[in-house]
Amino acid sequence: MNNAKYKFLFMIGLVTVISMQAQTPLSSKEVFTRADTLRGSITPERAWWDVLHYTIGVAPDFASKYIEGKTEIRFKVLAPGKTMQIDLQEPMQLSKAYTAAYKDLPLRRDGNVYYVSFPRELKTGSVQTLTLVFHGNPRVAKRPPWDGGWIFQTDKLGRPWMSVACQGLGASVWYPCKDHQSDEPDEGATLNIAVPDTLVAVGNGRLISRISHSKGMVTYKWDVKNPINNYDIIPYIGKYVTWHETFNGEKGPLDCDYWVLDYELEKAKEQFKQAPKMLRCFEHWMGPYPFYEDSYKLVQSPHLGMEHQSAVAYGNQFKNGYLGRDLSGTGWGLKWDFIIVHESGHEWFGNNITSKDIADMWIHEGFTNYSETLFTECEYGLQAANEYNYGIRRVIRNDVPITGPYGVNKEGSGDMYPKAANMIHSIRNAMHDDEKFRNMLRFLNKKFYHQTVTADDIREAMESFTGFGLDKIFNQYLHTTQVPVLEYKQDGVQVSFRWSNCMDGFNLPLWAGTGNQAQLIKPVTGSFTNLQLSNENAANWKPENIEKLFYVKVQKATDN
Repeated sequence: MNNAKYKFLFMIGLVTVISMQAQTPLSSKEVFTRADTLRGSITPERAWWDVLHYTIGVAPDFASKYIEGKTEIRFKVLAPGKTMQIDLQEPMQLSKAYTAAYKDLPLRRDGNVYYVSFPRELKTGSVQTLTLVFHGNPRVAKRPPWDGGWIFQTDKLGRPWMSVACQGLGASVWYPCKDHQSDEPDEGATLNIAVPDTLVAVGNGRLISRISHSKGMVTYKWDVKNPINNYDIIPYIGKYVTWHETFNGEKGPLDCDYWVLDYELEKAKEQFKQAPKMLRCFEHWMGPYPFYEDSYKLVQSPHLGMEHQSAVAYGNQFKNGYLGRDLSGTGWGLKWDFIIVHESGHEWFGNNITSKDIADMWIHEGFTNYSETLFTECEYGLQAANEYNYGIRRVIRNDVPITGPYGVNKEGSGDMYPKAANMIHSIRNAMHDDEKFRNMLRFLNKKFYHQTVTADDIREAMESFTGFGLDKIFNQYLHTTQVPVLEYKQDGVQVSFRWSNCMDGFNLPLWAGTGNQAQLIKPVTGSFTNLQLSNENAANWKPENIEKLFYVKVQKATDN
């Protein structure tokens, strides 16, 4: 939401924002440290235990920008082990670690990692609960959500407004956890937020209780039943008001709740009418909303937006487009609210289906960026969708590969948004069967329901629908910065094609013409493939038509 889920390009003196909802990749460095490996890999101290549930209690102090709290980690012992890696980024501190059996476990710090040591190996198959007491002044986000941390702001009336944005940077920026995307809490999470009784605290899932305490404090308890990414567990604290509606979805009634600042209520009620349209569209294309048990929420946030599961952060100022701008430059992007559509699309790709390593964040961001094309199609038709998808190419940079290095908590290029979406659109058009493509998206969300995956998992599942191999296609678009070139020669109805500027064996099928009369083109690298077009397709053969539907360049061959 990891990360996927904003980068700026200076073009002709204008700032063009590309549709990036994750934070900027953490570093452009090519040399990685031991700390990077500790953060981004399954170390021996992480491998032997599996998180079942988080219970997180937090009490923030707005004036001092200080938080204190307690995390209970219920976990299952997968193999004998006695030393646990717990992630908590500096300057946050752990002050105590204990279980029911061991009242004061020793702690050893190594940068952003604590090692908790048990007196003896825990029994394989047993379920344990570790309690961690933490406190400190967390990193404060300077430019949320592009950089991560706690957000201590005020609303327009000068009242406290707090939240967190930490995708990419990691949830361990504020609470102790096993901060790796491959291990989500299988049984969900509980978030207890203690705030002054003049404020309201909103969290993921469903509100379980509101308990008043002495000295004007109140604790809001929110509960999530489903697995959830660490970085999605987020408190929102402010002068919120709410309203409720029910969406009649594929799995029955879905509770939808909207939380906004009190003075924004009427404006929000009008803008959020787009949410049911989005849900209807995405359920059609991608399958049932994945978290019926936890409800769907939009929560106004003191930053632009983020895909926090069942509590999507919204800060688009109740405007269509991306803060009133069209990222595609086509006009279609001004007809709907970018944050409602994009961030909610992550409920399917990013939250339901999560990449094990953030190197594969294109799985989150590419499919979710493509959900914008799908919503445009639902509302305005296929031609509008094609135009929108083609328009977002203008911010593709082809600077570095989309896939980042594995095991060091590093994303690849921000092209994981528009370029990966154009790869998906190219595959859809190569399939030449929109219903099969729709069934493929639904299959992915069913097969990998509430699971973490690799790029190979996604590729293999898609290949069962495409009818052609995706290995070379994935490698070309995700691992190189080259845009494939389709070279052609034409003599009347006789046309010859070949691929160049691509890896050997690149095999994206293309189609000449439209509808049932379209003819399949299967170029190869190296030599030309000949095809006799129908008179109609030969007469209408236009390279730009290929370029609009497939992320390739088309040019006449210069050799004979």
